[in-house]
Amino acid sequence: MDTIQDVESSRLVDLVGFRLETGDSEVNHNKKPQDLVVTVNTEGQSNWNTQFPVTTSPVDGVKLTKAEEAEACGGASHAGDGDRETWGKKVDFLLSIIGFAVDLANVWRFPYLCYRNGGGAFLIPYFLMLIFGAIPLFFMELVLGQFHRDGAIAVWKIVPLFQGIGVCQCLIAYFVAFYYNVIIAWSLFYLVSSFTVNLPWMTCNNPWNTDRCSNGPNITVIDNVTVTVTSNYSVSSAAEYYERAVLGLHESEGMHDVGSPRWQLSLCLLGVFLMLYFTLWKGVKSSGKVVWVTATMPYVVLTILMIRGLTLPGAGTGILYYITPDIKRLADSQVWIDAAIQVFYSAGSGFGVHIAYASYNKFTNNCYRDCILTACINSFTSLFSGFVIFSYLGYMALKQNTTIENVATEGPGLVFVVYPEAIATLPGSVGWAIIFFVMLLTLGLDSAMGGLEAALTGFGDLIRPTKIGKMKYWREIFTGLVVGSAGMFALQNVTNGGAYLFHMWDTFAAGTAILFGVFSQAVAVSWFYGIDQLCADIQRMLGFRPSFYWRICWKFITPVFLFTIIVSSVVSYVPLEFETYTGGIYVYPSWANGVGWTIAASSMICIPAVALYKMLTTEGTITERFALNISPVWEHRSIKQGCKVSRLQRKHWLSV
Repeated sequence: MDTIQDVESSRLVDLVGFRLETGDSEVNHNKKPQDLVVTVNTEGQSNWNTQFPVTTSPVDGVKLTKAEEAEACGGASHAGDGDRETWGKKVDFLLSIIGFAVDLANVWRFPYLCYRNGGGAFLIPYFLMLIFGAIPLFFMELVLGQFHRDGAIAVWKIVPLFQGIGVCQCLIAYFVAFYYNVIIAWSLFYLVSSFTVNLPWMTCNNPWNTDRCSNGPNITVIDNVTVTVTSNYSVSSAAEYYERAVLGLHESEGMHDVGSPRWQLSLCLLGVFLMLYFTLWKGVKSSGKVVWVTATMPYVVLTILMIRGLTLPGAGTGILYYITPDIKRLADSQVWIDAAIQVFYSAGSGFGVHIAYASYNKFTNNCYRDCILTACINSFTSLFSGFVIFSYLGYMALKQNTTIENVATEGPGLVFVVYPEAIATLPGSVGWAIIFFVMLLTLGLDSAMGGLEAALTGFGDLIRPTKIGKMKYWREIFTGLVVGSAGMFALQNVTNGGAYLFHMWDTFAAGTAILFGVFSQAVAVSWFYGIDQLCADIQRMLGFRPSFYWRICWKFITPVFLFTIIVSSVVSYVPLEFETYTGGIYVYPSWANGVGWTIAASSMICIPAVALYKMLTTEGTITERFALNISPVWEHRSIKQGCKVSRLQRKHWLSV
């Protein structure tokens, strides 16, 4: 490959045919366009150096063969910016994507879904969805970010018509920060409360307790026989602590009466957002160091909890409930839907995080290996968490003389009620509580870091070329604005009725919207950008062309999976309800459901809105506008000069 060194960037004009013009000089070459790379050294920046392929177009008077003409009109896709910040170490990136993928859902959702949907049999649909759906999407996002070296918005120079997908993903990541960080604030509250002689959720003689409070089943002796009497009206002390002392739900009547922010939770929320700010303000150079703790600590704690859990009476029974297969459950379509939803959410595709993180990689980084390794670790963590959780649930069922069904649950109730209640009965309960909530804190923080980094990188790429982006501390200021505004919006979820708002945000902000965004991304990349072009990019980066498995998944299987889940989520939608331990079931008013769908639509609408904007603002006829907007920006010049539009050729759409 020929290289032209030390060409001043201000004099580099274009490669016309096979001739490089540099203002007052020119160099003739007999090489084909794709064999020419220009290395530019910018004056005054002796340490900066980058290589990039040069745009090609036919030269007047030069007769080209049909193959050469097609090559000159199309050309290879352009790799990203060589001046972009990179990770301090390779392992920083790996720990970051693992930390983002492995989050609270691995602990509080997967074990329950596995138990509810056939135990070990649930692993069949889970791994099928993982192999044919989530992993191909994961790899696609890593490739897009690493090759083009752009965030979730700027990367859509590959298909400008779909740039709204990036805006949609960044908005969703921003919305998630409004409520996901509240969970971390709850964890911090519990962690601070654990530094005491007696855990506050152990007893019923506290100001927040009611007459219904119970520390467990009531034991009565009748005719020398011990009988367990469990009242349907009793509430555990752990449940009252969570809903009354922490959330303050008893002081709210519902969505219309949320009240003001609770000062204790507000301070915890402030602490969480301050941690996030000082982790993110310097970019991946700073966040890459923090994940060494946040991504590894959960495994240390889970191992400790596992060892202790296996020694508890009833642990074996709980684990058997978790893994015992029930093959008949596979005939239920809901089992497959649960598996698909869990896999796609757990992999973390669609938030723009993988694209953002990968954009800071070196061009030749083996992102294929990173994808497979992260997916394996993520699945292992889910399975391992199930053994930990159900060993304690088996212990609780035995302790309360009840069945696993009566203690098994998912979501916040599992980690803030059931598990703390189990820990409180152990010798050295204070120590066990501290390490458990440290684990929750670290599990949440690196996932929260990833979501906010997606928004910072996505919108930051649009700011970087401007005057603001050239300011010395623009990253620190911009990070403060994004993190600070997210913290202000999050305050609504730490009010007395904040749990009602939290549940609404959790249901709508990243539900159907994220599935719609991922589906649009899969179609835009596989069909419009093109499988051939994507595979060529991968070969250029990694030195191999993806196999038929990857290509068939990208183009057909994954989009079909996603479309099926979207339709199912819409068809199976039921009006919002929120089940509490102390107040029964709260049914949301119809206007609250309307607000929820508005939140979901506010991000989804970006995809058609930006597409319409692109079509209206591009010059030319309708056909010309469409041709330009479905083609990568580096092909626009040749299209305007009359070259064929490859995206309008039959071969492009039929290739696999």
